[in-house]
Amino acid sequence: MSTQTIAIAVLLISFIVMIFLRFPIAYAVALSSLFCLLSQGLPLTTICQQMVKGISSFSLMAVPFFITMGCLMGTGGISEKLIALANACVGWMTGGMAMVNIVASYFFGGISGSAAADTASLGSILIPMMVDQGYDGDFSTAVTITSSCEGLLVPPSHNMVIYAMSAGGVSVGSLFLAGYLPGALLAISLMVGSFIISKRRKYPKGDKFSIKALGKQFIISFWALGAVVIVVVGVVAGWFTATESAAIAVIYSLIVSVFIYKGVNWKGVWHILEQCVDTLSIVLILIATSSIFGYCLTTLHVPTLASEAIIGLTDNPIIIALLLNLILLVLGCIMDMAPIILIATPILLPIATAIGIDPIQFGIMIVLNCGIGLLTPPVGAVLFIGSAVGKVKMEKVVKATLPFYLCMIIVLLLLTFIPEISLFLPRVWGGYTG
Repeated sequence: MSTQTIAIAVLLISFIVMIFLRFPIAYAVALSSLFCLLSQGLPLTTICQQMVKGISSFSLMAVPFFITMGCLMGTGGISEKLIALANACVGWMTGGMAMVNIVASYFFGGISGSAAADTASLGSILIPMMVDQGYDGDFSTAVTITSSCEGLLVPPSHNMVIYAMSAGGVSVGSLFLAGYLPGALLAISLMVGSFIISKRRKYPKGDKFSIKALGKQFIISFWALGAVVIVVVGVVAGWFTATESAAIAVIYSLIVSVFIYKGVNWKGVWHILEQCVDTLSIVLILIATSSIFGYCLTTLHVPTLASEAIIGLTDNPIIIALLLNLILLVLGCIMDMAPIILIATPILLPIATAIGIDPIQFGIMIVLNCGIGLLTPPVGAVLFIGSAVGKVKMEKVVKATLPFYLCMIIVLLLLTFIPEISLFLPRVWGGYTG
């Protein structure tokens, strides 16, 4: 066996073993990279160099600002305003509270960019509310966790920034625009599924639709939605970089949360910043350690070997696209979102582009695949959060989520084989020519 083959085996086998032994993902990535370097006799100073290089990125500076913005808006009295706006929009339908849950997640996702934050914040309000109105607890939890994935697609999403950094040369502004239609399509798909189930189970309707109530709630919620406008319009119009727009949005979120909605005081702001530091430290450690892993993959030519292996199985682009999705779905079952994006993008993106999938489109595919992974055992973080918030056993939540998995897979397939769903807005408004 060649030195390269041994090094690849050491890297991948040690990583997989540690994942199944439930090592923290950052440790698994770092240790497997360490063993790989040792097997090749390379200097261990490479580890420090690659970790520093991994987090020394201007575009990466947007991530802490987006996380801070999401924390401020998520705890500053925004949730109730967005729920009221969603209720005014769709609460009149059959299964009205399920529809409200889905639409509120679309609004809230555009602010927090986090499925976990969406589930924890909106779920703590909406799940008890749905149960009180006659909805089953497992159904209420299933709707909450699946709709939370809209927030991964709807900008501003820090995961989009991480993908842009991993892919190299992909416009963050175009990625932001690309997420709107897929996010809306996911919401519509989940609403159709909820409507069918609500009809069968005779779940209640809400109050009748009122244009006056809708206008009133829109005015109240206008300030909450303003942060998204600042980020997306600023980046797409070229007024700010993603990092600059995120910094401005943090200041805006602070003003709205403290002075306009008054959902948090200055003492609460310091507590929020402490939470942000905790979250950010996890993200940056993952990025730094994944940079070493990515370096090992690149020097060992693993992306090229993987590409040749997959294309060697078949030259049918449809089957290859399905295989890419299957790989990402399996990874999502055992790994968290950020490391999947950081590790899988350099390997799978060249394969995707070789069969005609645009890098922007592939970014949306990765994010949705990872979102589905957040809902699947054994590692699904959002599944665990939803189960805890809804006080429903995880087994019951998984069973109730099965119809919604189908809805999400249908959307994933549409995004895979209809590129314009992802690329229409970047081409029309973002000047994207890819």
